[in-house]
Amino acid sequence: KQLADLTRLNEGKLDALRLTMESRLQSMQASNTEKLDQMRNVVDEKLQSTLEKRLGESFKQVSERLEQVYTGLGEMRSLAAGVGDLKKVLTNVKTRGTWGEIRLSHILEQILTPEQYAVNVVTRRGGTERVEFAIRLPGQDDAAEGVVWLPIDAKFPQEDYQRLFDAQEAADKEAADRALKSLEQRVKLEARRIREKYIDPLHTTDFGILFVPVEGLYAEVLRIPGLCDILQREHRIVVTGPTTLAALLNSLQMGFRTLAIGKRSNAVWALLGSVKTEFGKFGDTLARTRKKLEEATQTIDQAEVRTRAIERSLRQVEEAPLDKQLALGLDENHIG
Repeated sequence: KQLADLTRLNEGKLDALRLTMESRLQSMQASNTEKLDQMRNVVDEKLQSTLEKRLGESFKQVSERLEQVYTGLGEMRSLAAGVGDLKKVLTNVKTRGTWGEIRLSHILEQILTPEQYAVNVVTRRGGTERVEFAIRLPGQDDAAEGVVWLPIDAKFPQEDYQRLFDAQEAADKEAADRALKSLEQRVKLEARRIREKYIDPLHTTDFGILFVPVEGLYAEVLRIPGLCDILQREHRIVVTGPTTLAALLNSLQMGFRTLAIGKRSNAVWALLGSVKTEFGKFGDTLARTRKKLEEATQTIDQAEVRTRAIERSLRQVEEAPLDKQLALGLDENHIG
């Protein structure tokens, strides 16, 4: 009986313990569920804000990159249009020649004064051909007929240069040699035309200048063996590029300045000679003035001597006794 009571008591306690455990487990489960829901909400909020922030930043960067790409495309379009315009210019013979003239004109304007060169000049006596530019060199006198011209003509054989450039890019030696030979013949032809049209010794220099407006083309001309010597010896033509022409013009400018200084020095010497002559005349005038002053001084000295003598006589009259003064007065009346 006691064992049965003890067993029932234990079972009751176990049931109560089980109920308590179940209640606590349910409470703990509910609490955990609530906390998990809260944590999930917090995590969702943070993930949402972080995701939105990251996505916003990413979209902003993508937008900026797209804007830069769009700007770059616009610049590329402008560049392509500019290249197209340049190609049109370089493929047109008249426009290409005008571009060479503009380049030459710009160099001349930078270095020389407007009085030191002229545009579209007839350099041959009795001729009609006009050279693009000519430098005015001083002759034997300063008159207009004493001017000696240095003709400068701009040439740009772009087709020959383009063929040579394409052959070199393609590493085609035979085509490059043919293009180089064609360029040589073209330069010789232009040099002969300049000599025949514009060079007239005594009225011009005995040589002219062929200006090439592109440094790359000028370098290819220099690379042709013996071409520059042939041009100078047979045609009296000097080939120049932008850099070498600027150096030549600077040398001429220094010569112009030296000549101007020489002319100014001659004028200064002439002025000094006239000043010397006038200074000699001024010395003579000073000498005559000094003589006159000395004569005037002597006259003044003599007048001072006479003045002192008169003053002494007057003092003697003032100091004489009254009877002598009366006597003098009687004598004077008698004399009167």
